[in-house]
Amino acid sequence: MMSRYTPLSMARTRRALALLGTVALTAACTATEDSPGSAPATTAPVTASASAPPTDPPSPSASTRVTIPTSAFVELPAELRKSPRRTTPVEEALPKLCGNEFGTGGRQVTASAAMTVTYQKAGEPSSNVPQGMIHQTIFTFDGDGAAGYLSRLRTALQTCPSYDQSGSRVTVKSKALPGVGDEALLLTRTWPETSLNGERTGGTASSQIAVARVDSAVTVFDDQGWEGTSGNPAILDRVVRDGVGTIDAWQR
Repeated sequence: MMSRYTPLSMARTRRALALLGTVALTAACTATEDSPGSAPATTAPVTASASAPPTDPPSPSASTRVTIPTSAFVELPAELRKSPRRTTPVEEALPKLCGNEFGTGGRQVTASAAMTVTYQKAGEPSSNVPQGMIHQTIFTFDGDGAAGYLSRLRTALQTCPSYDQSGSRVTVKSKALPGVGDEALLLTRTWPETSLNGERTGGTASSQIAVARVDSAVTVFDDQGWEGTSGNPAILDRVVRDGVGTIDAWQR
């Protein structure tokens, strides 16, 4: 009885083994073929070549937004301060002579801001009118822009020995201001003096502008006497030197 069914069992075994071999072969083919639209299973992650040259670092103006804080501006000592310093639009703070000599910052300017201080003579009662006010503007530059600003300003001033203002002729003289920042200029404007009612007194009035470079920054101080009167050269000189020191401390 046993020998009668043995051939049938061996035949079934052979068919089963053949079927298993077919399934295994099909499964193996399915595992190695990529489905349409899929990434190859053997693709390695893409990495930068070690021999590729590094990219140049971006310029400060492109990578860093410069902010000029209030602390970068000069503050008057209490005995000279008529009112606290206040923010002023740059276009209003910058002086104008024959043209826009002080507004030629160029494309290398990374930031600009301005503030105004109103001053009085030391020891004067608070009821007195101010003696004047000083507009301070600060520019920051990329690269050699600060030195370029001073160079362009010197050239512009050579073509502006005088200009008209409110019917009066204003003369302009400039000279180097030694010992202030990396380089500095001092301009003196002089015009016929007038009384409060607009009549000429026969004398002259004057005010000064100082421009100083501190590394990559330039600051402009415009001293204006109260209601067209003369400024105070001694106070301006103190403000300029204190202001340059303040900017130098800010940049460190």
